[in-house]
Amino acid sequence: MRYEPGSRFYDEMFTALGAARAHYQGVETYLDALGVEEFRRRHQLLDLAFRNQGITFTVYGDAQGTERTFPFDPVPRIIPASEWSHIESGLTQRVRALNAFLTDIYSGAQILGDGVIPAELVYTSAHFRREVHGVLPPGGVFTHVVGTDLIRNEQGEYLVLEDNLRSPSGVSYLLANRQAMTRVYPGMFEGQGVRPVQHYTSALLKLLLASSPRENGTVVVLTPGMYNSAYFEHAYLAQQMGVELVEGRDLFVDGGRVWMRTTGGRRQVDVIYRRIDDDFLDPLAFRRDSALGVAGLVDVYRQGRVAIANAIGTGVADDKAVYAYVPDMIRYYLNETPILNNVPTYLGWNAEQLEFMLANAKDLVFKSVGEAGGYGMLIGPAATREEIQAYLEKVRRDPRDFIAQPVVGLSRHPTFYPDSGGFEAAHVDLRPYVLFGEDVTIVPGGLTRVALRRGSLVVNSSQGGGSKDTWVLDHDGPAAPLSMTQLLHGDTSPGQAHGQSQSQRQSASGGGQSQTQSQSQWQGGFGAVPLGGEVSAQSLAQLADHAAMHRAQAADEAQVAAYGESQRAPVPPPPAPAPSDSPGLHSFQQQLEKDQLAADGEDR
Repeated sequence: MRYEPGSRFYDEMFTALGAARAHYQGVETYLDALGVEEFRRRHQLLDLAFRNQGITFTVYGDAQGTERTFPFDPVPRIIPASEWSHIESGLTQRVRALNAFLTDIYSGAQILGDGVIPAELVYTSAHFRREVHGVLPPGGVFTHVVGTDLIRNEQGEYLVLEDNLRSPSGVSYLLANRQAMTRVYPGMFEGQGVRPVQHYTSALLKLLLASSPRENGTVVVLTPGMYNSAYFEHAYLAQQMGVELVEGRDLFVDGGRVWMRTTGGRRQVDVIYRRIDDDFLDPLAFRRDSALGVAGLVDVYRQGRVAIANAIGTGVADDKAVYAYVPDMIRYYLNETPILNNVPTYLGWNAEQLEFMLANAKDLVFKSVGEAGGYGMLIGPAATREEIQAYLEKVRRDPRDFIAQPVVGLSRHPTFYPDSGGFEAAHVDLRPYVLFGEDVTIVPGGLTRVALRRGSLVVNSSQGGGSKDTWVLDHDGPAAPLSMTQLLHGDTSPGQAHGQSQSQRQSASGGGQSQTQSQSQWQGGFGAVPLGGEVSAQSLAQLADHAAMHRAQAADEAQVAAYGESQRAPVPPPPAPAPSDSPGLHSFQQQLEKDQLAADGEDR
């Protein structure tokens, strides 16, 4: 692939000398073999698939329309096993400290009494909720779902940019990206050792059920409605978990419990996975003009008769001013050294730091502490003098509401631009998703957001950003090369991947010419390519794709056949039981699961 990584920013795929990093070598080979024109054609298929499936997001106040397809770049962002282990440890440490902090400040507030964090900073936060002080959620879990934004600086170090604890969004795009990639570029995954992500919704449902005040509780996803920017995600998660998607008008409080209106009568609700901010949850407790929430919900929550994820009041911990103290929380609650560092942060409420912020605005990035999605920002080096002066007026009026950070040169990644028909460098960040309960579950990957506007450092979708599929490998690379037979038949076991000979395979099967051996001489079904002859690189890549799609189709057909077999009327057993080693003792379903479904893996 033709690509110029440059030397100013850390490049995820290439070294400064232009060589592909070890864990990217398999993908580089695949892209070179596929060719730009075929890659472009499949990129168009991805756009069409996203449009047909309604994978969209909403931009408020945009003259081009509110709803649009979520931009997606198919060059995957790849993280080797050792790097992911470091990220995973750092995120686990961080979420434990944040949950301990929330438990503390809504009870004894010991950390404030000890002067580790200024009490003024916490109690003046717009997201601190006195209404739930003294309320301990089920299991003591405040932060059920956390999305932490990570960036990589010029030296390649992972830094935490911010924590998202209220209702972090984007995980549906992570899951949709992987599903689309495996269908449109199936051969790209062959032999790479990519860890699956599709178990996220199962893990989320398990976590939500564990917080239910009743056994076998009822879980719902509470959405503001179809005009919300993340409505696709709300509907997607509800559908994948098999639970109801509800709006505030679908719920009501009666007899100290929350009920859902259904066509079969009312049904008690035990767990609410809310995608609504605290302000709108209950008009009797918070904003009285809210038509999105449920009147009386907070009272039921205080009585412990309904669980809410994430818990009410978690927003104080993702206040961008409180974020600056998370390393201190880690030392205070866990007695550990932070594994992942913060980006250096200046606080407007501190007089000395405010003076520095005002004097160096042209070199800093300003953020409003309560905003998200890229709104309320000022990037000093990219702003005009008039824009800076207008923004600083707001900072002077209410300094508590602003922080500033130095400009960090986000790492870059090869990205395909259809208008130029080539690969160019674009800045990226990473949002992994953490499920916190009795155990900590981190999906191996995350949402890699990419700044598609050339030269931009802002990756948010509302500001012209898109996303990439994020791979976490089970090794550090390079991936073991696959032979032609392995590409055709999907045998990527260690013995095969490292060159097990044909005679070894033959002897393992008891001698003679095996089916695999005879098929490997000629495979007419995949394009009539003679396997012993010369094959072009592009044909090899396309052959891998066809083979992968063929195996996926065969697995789907096998599952359908197994289901049909299992639905047949049972056959009366024979008069005498079969011997224990008799083949008839095992059903077709069991044999299918043993021999064929095992190859399908978890990532379906």
